[in-house]
Amino acid sequence: MDFKYDVIVIGGGHAGCEAAAAAANLGSRTCLVTMDMNKIAQMSCNPAVGGIAKGQIVREIDALGGFMGIVTDKTSLQFRMLNRSKGPAMWSPRAQCDRGKYIWEWRKILDNTDNLTIWQDTVREIIVEDGEVRGVVTDFDVTMRAKCVIVTAGTFLNGLMHVGRVKLQGGRVAEPSSLHLTESITRHGIRHGRMKTGTPVRIDARSVHFEDMEVQEGENDFHSFSFMSDGERQLKQLNCWTCFTNPEAHKVLNEGLPESPLYNGQIQSIGPRYCPSIETKIVTFPDKEQHQLFLEPEGETSNELYLNGFSSSLPLRIQLEALRCIPAFREVVAYRPGYAIEYDFFDPTQLLHTLESKVVKNLFFAGQVNGTTGYEEAAGQGLIAGINAHINCHGGKPFVLGRDQAYIGVLIDDLVTKGVDEPYRMFTSRAEYRILLRQDDSDIRLTPLSRELGLASRERVERMEKKHTEIERITSYVSSYSIKPNLINDALQSLGTTPLRQGCKLIDLLERPQITIKNLAPFIPAFARELEKINERREEIIEATEIKIKYAGYIDRERMIADRNSRLENIRIKGKFDYSSIQSLSTEARQKLTRIDPETIGQASRIPGISPSDINVLLVLSGR
Repeated sequence: MDFKYDVIVIGGGHAGCEAAAAAANLGSRTCLVTMDMNKIAQMSCNPAVGGIAKGQIVREIDALGGFMGIVTDKTSLQFRMLNRSKGPAMWSPRAQCDRGKYIWEWRKILDNTDNLTIWQDTVREIIVEDGEVRGVVTDFDVTMRAKCVIVTAGTFLNGLMHVGRVKLQGGRVAEPSSLHLTESITRHGIRHGRMKTGTPVRIDARSVHFEDMEVQEGENDFHSFSFMSDGERQLKQLNCWTCFTNPEAHKVLNEGLPESPLYNGQIQSIGPRYCPSIETKIVTFPDKEQHQLFLEPEGETSNELYLNGFSSSLPLRIQLEALRCIPAFREVVAYRPGYAIEYDFFDPTQLLHTLESKVVKNLFFAGQVNGTTGYEEAAGQGLIAGINAHINCHGGKPFVLGRDQAYIGVLIDDLVTKGVDEPYRMFTSRAEYRILLRQDDSDIRLTPLSRELGLASRERVERMEKKHTEIERITSYVSSYSIKPNLINDALQSLGTTPLRQGCKLIDLLERPQITIKNLAPFIPAFARELEKINERREEIIEATEIKIKYAGYIDRERMIADRNSRLENIRIKGKFDYSSIQSLSTEARQKLTRIDPETIGQASRIPGISPSDINVLLVLSGR
């Protein structure tokens, strides 16, 4: 059997699937090596996709020609748009998915992707010759040769699970760890560390008293994750539920802390600040009498439920005793306990923005091995790594997204510039240009870039172009259509806004917060007829047009700031200076600039500890 490829991807999680699909669809002969072909894109924790800022990442993956959004729409059990009470820069789609169907939708895609082979095995060693990766060796003692290798091993590298004082080797429950790959990588000078994450107990729905919980319904409007979807929900839509912990449950948890691996010294690694365990919550917030819990379905026909907010590594008996203090769970039955897992990651400051290693040529890293947490962050990295691995094989300009282009660009720049001291999770607050990075226009922002790469399908490009054309047409229409007070004032009063004293353009009315395209159009027949000309995706196009009109000032101002700041991004400094010899830089700056070796002054300015005066020194030395 011929084991020679352009690209080998190690690991079949969310990063690995996107990386393998991207490289193969671009034309690289690709092999995805995974421990279990039946758990491709397994959702190790909550079977949910999206959320605050994460939903924007999935939209971006979709706009670039990835598949996470498509698979999510096909397997969604409940869809919601979060943060609707805030401005559109904060709107974030989220979907609860059917865990099993999600796997098989991904498997169907990969099985039918040209240039892509799946091999079930475990990689134990990377082959490096003359500072360049040449392939891998597996546990079946198979040697595979490749021009590029992408490591997307998730939590499997020396994975160790904890339930109370019980310790089990594994990458997730019932799946083995990868025990030798970390050592194979670090012997080439790549730094690594340990992190931890956790997951909650899984609950049998038949044991829950739903009457003691509040129902959380989904939404059935036109919104979806993929711009290739038609908005129709393909599976039965299910409810989620919410309730709260109480002082009785907290008392049980507190008494069990001596048996918690987090507090008895058993776990020493770094955990996620923004997704803490229930024991961390009661220790960090001792005066808080309750914490909200979300009970969410794992499948369309399954009784298995996910208890979001109750991640724990306490012994099972303590987890269940605490839960039974909560009315809804007074007779709770569990499928399996919550557990914590420790795993290896690699220092992402040793990566280029393409996610290629600075230490070993053509070796890429993506996903949790870079110190991130979350399926979405992993998938976004996998897509970029897959694209750039293909480019390294066949030639072309490196594909890098800027901070003003995509949340994926923010994510990767944060990783390679700042590094991580805890599992990295994306938030809208991390993006300084978030009004430019809205979920509603990801296709218009990024599909043209995907088209240039050759990754976006013709259908995707045509849909994007039609949407853009319709938005521009409606915007032009309302910008030129004049309205007189006597024709619209009664309508304005009924909509709760001030009547006109003189005529104005329709766009001026749409800038008012009380006015929307939908509530105004019935009063202006010509405008309503214009909207009726939209043949496809009418609601999506109307929403995107309205956002563009109402927030035009903010969008223009943020674009001006981004363009001004891009000056620093265009001043390249990589390899130009011996930072250790520049005495006018601070000691911290010399050390960090030497270690990270930033590509540009813009990147240098975002390194923690680099002061404005240090940047001025670099500008002077650059002749600027």
